Amino acid sequence: MKNTIWVLFLFATFFSTYAQNNDQLINRAGNGGTSQRILFIVSNAHFYGDSERNTSNHFSEIVHAYDVFQKAGYAIDFVSPEGGAIPIGYINTSDSLQKKYLYNNDFMDDLERTKKPNEIRAFNYRAVYYGGGGAAMFGVAENKEIQRIAMQVYEDQDGIISSICHGTAGIVNLQTKDSSYLVAGKKVNGFPDAFENMEAAYYKTFPFSIQQKIIERGGDFQFSEEGWDDFMIADGRLITGQDPSAAASVAKKVVETLQE
Repeated sequence: MKNTIWVLFLFATFFSTYAQNNDQLINRAGNGGTSQRILFIVSNAHFYGDSERNTSNHFSEIVHAYDVFQKAGYAIDFVSPEGGAIPIGYINTSDSLQKKYLYNNDFMDDLERTKKPNEIRAFNYRAVYYGGGGAAMFGVAENKEIQRIAMQVYEDQDGIISSICHGTAGIVNLQTKDSSYLVAGKKVNGFPDAFENMEAAYYKTFPFSIQQKIIERGGDFQFSEEGWDDFMIADGRLITGQDPSAAASVAKKVVETLQE
């Protein structure tokens, strides 16, 4: 009987210690102490708005940033408004990096099994990265759960919000705890009106102009008139790039800022 009591005591002590250590790990992660993950935010949209015109997430803008983060030692998760498979496009197999990831089964499986917002715990992430492509204009910016996750990373974790090209559409509605828009008073970049074909059918499906919405929200929208020249802007912990040519540079700046 005494032996049984002693064994039960040992088990109770072990599980109590385990629970305390586990809580400590969770709390440290919540403070950004152990988390080394980046969250990619992508879209499920297959079409431009309600049209039958196909759209997708920009593959190059995903893989060029992904590769930088991975080589810097960060793990990457993908989240989309609906979870599951996302459409990808703008693929150029002449780009060796795109080709490498296109034939990477684990990576492509991740794109087929993106997480739903309710599966994401913001305390696990140091930064979020909004990918671009026409699909980024639909479903992401208005998603309240994704907004909440991004701002928890930014405000509670002292993390970074980054975006590329049309991915900047995802940040226009982000608000701080005092109800100010995140972009207010900040230098912001994204795909500018100067390079949109505003008379084209695709553009007429857009819910808003990225450039004009940023300005309406009090942001200082800046862009390169040359275009496709690796233009990006960092304003504190908000890092934004203009087009696919800047995807790697945005990621490198995120890594540099996280390591400061």
